[in-house]
Amino acid sequence: MNLAFIPVRCGSKSIPLKNIKIFCGQPLIYWNLHALQTSSSIDKIFVATDCESIKSVVENFNFSKVEVYERDAKNADDLASTESVIVEFLNKKKFNDNDLFFLVQATSPFTQSKDFDNALKTLKVNNADSLLTCVRAKRFLWNDKGHPLNYDFNNRPRRQDFNGTYMENGAFYINTIANIKKNQNRLSGNVVIHEMETFTSVEIDDDDDWKIAEMLMKKYIISKKTNLSVKLFLSDVDGTLTDAGMYYGNNGEEFKKFNTHDGKGFELLRKAGIKTGIITSEKTEIVANRAKKLQLDYVYQGLQHFEKYEIVKEICTKENILINEVAYVGDDINCLELLQSVGIAACPNNSQAIIKNIPGIILLNKNGGDGAVREFVNIVLGL
Repeated sequence: MNLAFIPVRCGSKSIPLKNIKIFCGQPLIYWNLHALQTSSSIDKIFVATDCESIKSVVENFNFSKVEVYERDAKNADDLASTESVIVEFLNKKKFNDNDLFFLVQATSPFTQSKDFDNALKTLKVNNADSLLTCVRAKRFLWNDKGHPLNYDFNNRPRRQDFNGTYMENGAFYINTIANIKKNQNRLSGNVVIHEMETFTSVEIDDDDDWKIAEMLMKKYIISKKTNLSVKLFLSDVDGTLTDAGMYYGNNGEEFKKFNTHDGKGFELLRKAGIKTGIITSEKTEIVANRAKKLQLDYVYQGLQHFEKYEIVKEICTKENILINEVAYVGDDINCLELLQSVGIAACPNNSQAIIKNIPGIILLNKNGGDGAVREFVNIVLGL
């Protein structure tokens, strides 16, 4: 049996409860659990935690391979090592000594199912005892004595000719149960490396890491899942294309503020051959005029929340596309059903909580009217 083990605890100091904080639309731990769940190499997944909040979130995913293990408090404090909770777990559970143990870190959310599958192949092909994941760092390293560690400064290589140095990215490790019990260590014996892409070197330890990791996740992983499948891009208006503000003049004139970056986004979609449109509950000449300027393919105003989904199904029939080929961005409860139905859904950062909690939705960094739609366009187009 191949089992995966993710240790997570309540007591994160830099980012409180970071393992279940929303990261790119899902709790951070979701990304590794989903990759493990869909990996053909993993039979069982254990999440070791001391936290009821984490336990509740994990159980609500309803992943068939996942089981929560309640770790001892002494192995969940600031001084406890990862090895200590691994050994505790293996002493309490009964596994075959030849079973493979995947230690997976929730703070490295970039790991894909293919990484687990390919790493296992590397371990077996090399007849190795254990494996760790690394990235190739093309940086010139020195020690505190002023001596270079990985190159000759008298013959400084060009970057393209420099092989670099392997650096642990902390994503995951593989070893046998027997080796871990014997050596009390995640690695032992003949160790091999599974090389991962350079961007996976970021581990989330503080707020700056979090922001960088979200940007990289959207660029290298989420965009690759979206840009080939979107044939229709739709947006809500108030709170999405606007800041949700209602502006009135002295004579009762109504105004809305739109963002030019969002407008450019629709132009980019049009040039990419993707149909565009607005689906909104409001009905004003302002929106009609904005839609005309943006040269949108579809404009539907004055819709009830239940009508939005039906209208989009009609558009899909007309365009001969599937609803999972539709991208939609919205912010409030009247967008709920449509956001739950389309292939790719996103919401501005200041959306209502019920929208932010939709499984699989992309939580954008920007607020409505502040370029959130353009941010989503960039993700869809892989920019």
